[in-house]
Amino acid sequence: MKTEISYRFKSAQIANRFLNELKHWSVADVKAKLFKGSDSVKITYQFDGKGFDYTCSELDDLARQYDGEEV
Repeated sequence: MKTEISYRFKSAQIANRFLNELKHWSVADVKAKLFKGSDSVKITYQFDGKGFDYTCSELDDLARQYDGEEV
């Protein structure tokens, strides 16, 4: 199942830092791009729909490190 999640950050600079970190992220294979302006990032990835979605949890934790919030 294709899963999409978006995060908003306080500035475009912080959003780009988050985006750059995802380019080298070892937790899961995700695709990320700027979304609805330069202060938001949209992420897509495959989830098998079984059990707990650890990728989403890890993304939430990483976004929180950059003071991001899910939108």
